[in-house]
Amino acid sequence: MQNPHPAHRPLRVLVVDDDPTVSEVVTGYLDRAGYTVDRAADGPAALECATRHRPDLVVLDLMLPGMDGLEVCRALRARGPVPVIMLTARGDEDDRILGLEIGADDYVTKPFSPRELVLRVESVLRRSTGAGDRPGPLLEAAGITVEPAARRATKDGRELALTLREFDLLSYLVKHSGQACTRERLMHEVWGWEFGDLSTVTVHVRRLRGKIEDDPAAPALIQTVWGVGYRFDAASAAAADGVEGVDAR
Repeated sequence: MQNPHPAHRPLRVLVVDDDPTVSEVVTGYLDRAGYTVDRAADGPAALECATRHRPDLVVLDLMLPGMDGLEVCRALRARGPVPVIMLTARGDEDDRILGLEIGADDYVTKPFSPRELVLRVESVLRRSTGAGDRPGPLLEAAGITVEPAARRATKDGRELALTLREFDLLSYLVKHSGQACTRERLMHEVWGWEFGDLSTVTVHVRRLRGKIEDDPAAPALIQTVWGVGYRFDAASAAAADGVEGVDAR
């Protein structure tokens, strides 16, 4: 596999895992795929490394000694947006959901195929950098403005602090406003997965509601379509506010 961004500097990936065998194998595969790879065996070392060389993506083991992966993820997020792929050994659903709740963009359950991990890294970086994609038009709906080229979203003029996947999810829902989207469709279109844990979509919808809804407990924008999935209901929200619906420029 070749680096998906050959015209630019090699993208930098930070691998954080206390298992030297896992770390070495993952580093080898990423290195052969064309990435610059840094390694850290614990949380403090990871944060120090991220300060010296800001990574474009972090592969982060959940079960680290002392400062666990969740704490490291929170600390990284506090410093600014960076895509995070979480590694979890147990495959426990609560762990995966907690990782997604604090902002991980993807997760891989141990044992895993190193080639699959590289593909996940490429997928996340492709979306975060917009490589190979032509930016879509600016979208506006019910006070929400999405700027694909700048990867920026605002509500009533206030910038929203969205993770990579939250931005992609909001963009897709606004673009398909009024359509009922199944969780399977969202997983395929937003995550690029043919199959996977659908709770990933559920968690991200919940997080997104917390950032764009006036009352997340009674969402007006992202509505649940029982037995189907979710719908961005710009028309209802706009009607309540006395404004027009979706505008793509």
